[in-house]
Amino acid sequence: MAFIDATVVNIALPKIGHQFHASAADLQWTVNGYTLTLAALILLGGSLGDRFGRRRVFVIGVSWFAVASLLCGIAPNIETLIAARALQGIGGALLTPGALAILESSFDPDDRSRAIGAWSGLGGIAGAVGPFLGGWLVQVATWRLVFLINLPMAAVVIVVALRHVPESVDPTAAHRVDAAGAVLGAIGLAGLTYGFTAWPDRGPGSPVVLGSLLIGVAGLVGFVLVEQRSSHPMLPLGLFRSAAFAAANLVTFAVYAALGGVFFLVVINLQVVSGFSPLKAGIALLPVTVLMLLLSARAGALAGRIGPRLPMTVGPIVCAVGLLGLARIGAHASYIRTVLPPVVVLGLGLSLTVAPLTATAMSAAEERYAGVASGVNNAVARAAGLLAVAVLPLAAGLGSGSLTNAASLHPAYRNAMLICAGLLLVGAAIAFALIGQPGAKAGSPRHTYCAVTGPPLQPARPGPPAAPGGR
Repeated sequence: MAFIDATVVNIALPKIGHQFHASAADLQWTVNGYTLTLAALILLGGSLGDRFGRRRVFVIGVSWFAVASLLCGIAPNIETLIAARALQGIGGALLTPGALAILESSFDPDDRSRAIGAWSGLGGIAGAVGPFLGGWLVQVATWRLVFLINLPMAAVVIVVALRHVPESVDPTAAHRVDAAGAVLGAIGLAGLTYGFTAWPDRGPGSPVVLGSLLIGVAGLVGFVLVEQRSSHPMLPLGLFRSAAFAAANLVTFAVYAALGGVFFLVVINLQVVSGFSPLKAGIALLPVTVLMLLLSARAGALAGRIGPRLPMTVGPIVCAVGLLGLARIGAHASYIRTVLPPVVVLGLGLSLTVAPLTATAMSAAEERYAGVASGVNNAVARAAGLLAVAVLPLAAGLGSGSLTNAASLHPAYRNAMLICAGLLLVGAAIAFALIGQPGAKAGSPRHTYCAVTGPPLQPARPGPPAAPGGR
């Protein structure tokens, strides 16, 4: 459910744009309405589960997600769809953190690795099936089924959860919820997103644009001040005293901002400019998921032996090379000759990058902050994708052009791929300069992974040696 509605919706955007006569900003908000509330509230969702019961919050999140999906599926206009997508993101923020927390609390440590392995494998299958299913539904039926298919799946999940999943809470969780931090974080991200999205149509001097950007900056500054002074912060700022943790999250931001732009624009460009069907566009990037499933564990083991700096430097550079190839996709592009080679290069680069990147972010935090560190790294990745979708069309020169018009989309798409390649090179430079020396960490910890558009949610428990770069 979460994978389809986080990524596969991109495949449906051209159809949605034509049916509702939607502008580029409308289609950006169709994606960002979901990502905004998910990124802003995912840390709060984890806190609520620890405080009030992980199964309870998980079931509420699935139910909320299903109702919002129904509203998306029956939306009569683009405004209703965007509002329903924002509601979907709230449901996603409630259900996403609970999955691994439930496994962590429900299984004996000797059995936990097998349970998490099964979760990871099923997530990988969903990642492989999702684009095919979404593209097929859009092509043979209607884009509305991309949302409505969530209803029967949610019903099964709720029944199974209520019958078979034990309830668990964290007895040490704070009795107060950091509502002020959640609200200010949401205001900050919303202000920046709205300001950058409105910029192409209204211009940089518009009071609406300037006001939104100022509200966004003020909201984020207020968020930092509240978290700094709170006795129960949603985001303990002390985590960033670890140079390795701060550096890994900077790399995460750069890499996932680039990925947010790639997964937003490539499938649209393939349909609008290259003339691919929704199904063909949907499965065009499938090799990335397959390569990550096959190679990520090996990359994690390699980083455990030689240290994370080299994989985290080389991986984004390889990804950037892949994006230079993707920038060449134009009218009547051949999948085998033009699309597949750079997609494979991108998949190889991501396979080398993702496991060491998130393992470094997780192992740099004290074990008692493992859950918070996981949520922070995930929220950083979501926020990066959110801002990328808002800023890239503006930075790439789309202006007031349409994402469903080939003449205006193609040059902006090419520029956007080059910008994303630059972001990946920035991530590689940060990793080379700031990530600890090889050999700082022994062993090769196990890792679990979520969909390609989000970072791994939980590593295996790190061993006693110090994390790369020290604490």
